Amino acid sequence: MHQTYHSHEDFLSKFQLKIPDNYNFAYDFLDVHAAREPNRPAMIHVDDAGNRRDFALGFFRTESNKLANALKQLGLKKGDRVMLILHRRVEFWVAMLALHKLGAVAVPSPALLTTKDIVYRVNFARIKAVITDAGVAPAVLAALPDCPGLRTLIRVGGDGPKPGWTDYAAIMARASDVFPRPEDPAENAGGRDSLLIFFSSGTTGPPKMVEHLHTYPLGHYVTGVHWHDLRPGDIHLTLADTGWGKAVWGKFYGQWMARAVVFVHDFRGKFDPAKLLELLADHKVTSFCGPPTVYRFLIRQDFSGLDLSSLRHCTTAGELLNEGVFHAWKDATGLPIYEGYGQTETTLQVATFPFMTPKPGSIGKPCPGWDIVLLNDDDQPCAPGEEGEICIRLDGADPLGLFAGYLDEPDKTAQARKGGVYHTGDKAWMDEEGYLWFLGRVDDLIKSSGYRIGPFEVESVLITHPAVIEAAVTGVPDPDRGQTVKATVVLAPGYVGSEELTKELQNHVKSLTAPYKYPRIISYVAELPKTISGKIKRAEIRAKDLRETKERQG
Repeated sequence: MHQTYHSHEDFLSKFQLKIPDNYNFAYDFLDVHAAREPNRPAMIHVDDAGNRRDFALGFFRTESNKLANALKQLGLKKGDRVMLILHRRVEFWVAMLALHKLGAVAVPSPALLTTKDIVYRVNFARIKAVITDAGVAPAVLAALPDCPGLRTLIRVGGDGPKPGWTDYAAIMARASDVFPRPEDPAENAGGRDSLLIFFSSGTTGPPKMVEHLHTYPLGHYVTGVHWHDLRPGDIHLTLADTGWGKAVWGKFYGQWMARAVVFVHDFRGKFDPAKLLELLADHKVTSFCGPPTVYRFLIRQDFSGLDLSSLRHCTTAGELLNEGVFHAWKDATGLPIYEGYGQTETTLQVATFPFMTPKPGSIGKPCPGWDIVLLNDDDQPCAPGEEGEICIRLDGADPLGLFAGYLDEPDKTAQARKGGVYHTGDKAWMDEEGYLWFLGRVDDLIKSSGYRIGPFEVESVLITHPAVIEAAVTGVPDPDRGQTVKATVVLAPGYVGSEELTKELQNHVKSLTAPYKYPRIISYVAELPKTISGKIKRAEIRAKDLRETKERQG
């Protein structure tokens, strides 16, 4: 039942979530509820051509049973790691559930991986099998000679069987649709067993393997029920690729636990903001979550003729939400945007919930179960207004949804958990009302003339100028200031970098934030270096600036 809370304090004091013994989402949620209500709507899937298909819980129970049987026949078992590269195909959800039942460990992966990326991840994670979309199959096949441990290749879609591949449709056609929960502990997965592995986005080095356990889906109950504000029958769209953690945040566990319907748009080309608005209107989506970048594109569209009357709740996470975007979206739809914060290593840690007043640019307040403290450089708690690292006090027990560790990298795990707290590596400050304001990664903070400057704040001001599409703010070495603020900018069509434009952008920043934060250096580029998840690689920009500085100094 959806319980209503009246305040953040009310939420923290009353919220409780029971964790069943040996919990396994596929058995303890999906199979239980599919047995009671096999026809309960679970997913609306719209493919690239606009074709809509509706799926019920019973479908996912039956299909996941069949795939679990098929994978078992292929020799896969509890603990084996299976890479999924499936775009937003329905088969992604079927495969995840089948692996949960089998006890194998899912490794969701984006379709943008190169052959080199695949080789690195397959060998690092000791992947036994890959289930992939036919369009990605050539990259997987090219990686195969350098992946000695990879023994099973399953191809989904395409034009029939291919040599060297197991055909998904063929094994499903032969498989039984009954897969009871095993009684043997060697096969029965749940609780503290490994559930899935995410690769971190690798903004500061090679991606790490983030391990989550079978209790992890329960950590997303707060995400779906309380942050996305979902009620039975609601239709929720989170814009995320299935290769990244945000997909299971917003397209799977918490939404189904809220008895909502997951809306999936399996587009394969370039993101089309006008098309997204049409989908929200045509399919009566009630709750939407997208990154701030997407909202920036959406507010530039023509809203006339669109019926968005079904849409009642909007959320965002992943980067800083610009105040101008917040107000433009509210003007266009009548709806505020509720921000949230978490990591690949966690579930939702901090959020603005429906019973709170949103403050544009604030990520909100801590979620139940997350004992969050901001620590300064001396590991002491910060006073309101003081910048510190977002940390979670562990007190001998992990919050529900915190990762088990970085697989095969105990030193990195120990570093993240030093001093009895989990160190997120992210900086924020808290205002007098307890709202948290995100500043960026610890490594990204700029120290200039005694000031500490968060890149997100400067970037969010720069992108409000019509000439700027994207911006990355970093610190470059400076003999007098320690560091100087630099902006690397991608210009909108029709604009050309010049001294005049540089001065205009600098004045723009000075007019909207503290003058000491303005970028004294602006460089213009065609594109910013990014990870395959789309996060800016500021470390790469800093390294390039450092090399150039050293070269100039001889």
